[in-house]
Amino acid sequence: MTTLGTPLSPHATKVMLLGSGELGKEVLIALHRLGVETIAVDRYEHAPGQQVAHHARTIVMSDPQQLKALIEAERPHLVVPEIEAIATPMLEELEAAGTVRVIPTARAARLTMDREGIRVLAAETLGLPTSPYKFCDSLAELQSAIVGSAAGDSGQRGIGYPCIVKPVMSSSGKGQSKIDGPDDIQKAWEYAMAGGRVSHGRVIVEGFIDFDYEITQLTVRAIGASDQMETHFCDPIGHVQVGGDYVESWQPHPMQPAALAESRRIAKAVTDNLGGQGLFGVELFVKGDQVWFSEVSPRPHDTGLVTLCTQHQSEFELHARAILGLPVDTSLRNPGASAVIYGGVDAQGIMFDGVDEALRVPGSDLRLFGKPESFAKRRMGVALARATDVDTARGNAKLAASKVKPRKA
Repeated sequence: MTTLGTPLSPHATKVMLLGSGELGKEVLIALHRLGVETIAVDRYEHAPGQQVAHHARTIVMSDPQQLKALIEAERPHLVVPEIEAIATPMLEELEAAGTVRVIPTARAARLTMDREGIRVLAAETLGLPTSPYKFCDSLAELQSAIVGSAAGDSGQRGIGYPCIVKPVMSSSGKGQSKIDGPDDIQKAWEYAMAGGRVSHGRVIVEGFIDFDYEITQLTVRAIGASDQMETHFCDPIGHVQVGGDYVESWQPHPMQPAALAESRRIAKAVTDNLGGQGLFGVELFVKGDQVWFSEVSPRPHDTGLVTLCTQHQSEFELHARAILGLPVDTSLRNPGASAVIYGGVDAQGIMFDGVDEALRVPGSDLRLFGKPESFAKRRMGVALARATDVDTARGNAKLAASKVKPRKA
């Protein structure tokens, strides 16, 4: 039996989020509805989640001593990482000492904080299908990884063209680019260095998979009625990325039964190994009945914003319930779609025109994240649309997003 306390009382159930952007904000709102006392932590003040939490804290989360001091001072029951750039070895130390429980586990947070740990786990430990890949610490290593070493029996075959280069640690596709030929290599390296969350000069280069589509398979590990861990799956989410950044998503994405079964087999294998409880966003490439593992996040996924208008319990409600040991319901309510609203301008405290026009689009809704600073390509909001079919929902979501006009104040 799960018992929850009252916020701001001696018996409060306290949850700390490390990272308080738009996804964390929705998790915090879901926790609030269950009477949980929340602590929102971010690297800058007035982050979206800090605007709705009981307590707001601003630290450098990649600094182990700052992180340790904050957790020991606040003494939350649960620490929930919501970004990658966190001092995960310190989380492992605090978890091992019994100071706090990390969601889903401190090990999972460490393995998934960069693409190297999780790719090695998936491909080499679990033997799951992935694209060919190599890790590189310099421009010269990247060039060698792509084109290969000297010819002959001792030569090493390269990844070849086209290929994808990503920083080992970044979020929302930052620093990711496609390389079509030798002239693109240096530019891709420089872009990856600029886009990484932590500047340590390491990238992954992946062979390009000629997939039909890519999906996010939201996977939930939650305690069942018999107190045993159970795995639940949401309907697959389709999405479009531009420059590695999600721009629209929809649910459900149609899949052949064999491909869907393989997607869920892969997602379960990865999440079972990572352990713990909560929601995971597993990214997969699909061609026919073939499925390749791409990445996994042990937290709500940006493409899953669509679940705010499609599921009986959104990915944020599912995460909140699962981490608290409560029952979950992953069922679909109706088809729907999401479309990103970019800032369009570089400015502080921007204004949004056209909100009324956007909400006149049938079945539409908006989330304006409240980020204090806008950049031209920063995600500042999302338009949502529900409909009787995905195509209509996608059209309406993009239409609603186009009606919102960010501008300088």
